[in-house]
Amino acid sequence: MVAQNVKRIRLEKGLTQEQFSEISGFSQQYVSGLETGRRNPTVVTLYELAKALGVSHLDLLQPTLSRNKR
Repeated sequence: MVAQNVKRIRLEKGLTQEQFSEISGFSQQYVSGLETGRRNPTVVTLYELAKALGVSHLDLLQPTLSRNKR
């Protein structure tokens, strides 16, 4: 769920993985691993990713269906 949300929001903002890695401070390899579900972020990492994307950390945890009902 987090992987899908990070990728969706990153793409909505028109960012490549490389651009997002520069903004967030995480390596492109980490971002790729996160978006493919091979990595799981800690709570602190989740907060930093959300901050870099300009969204709430809760947005990264929301199931896709719940977001569409808002």
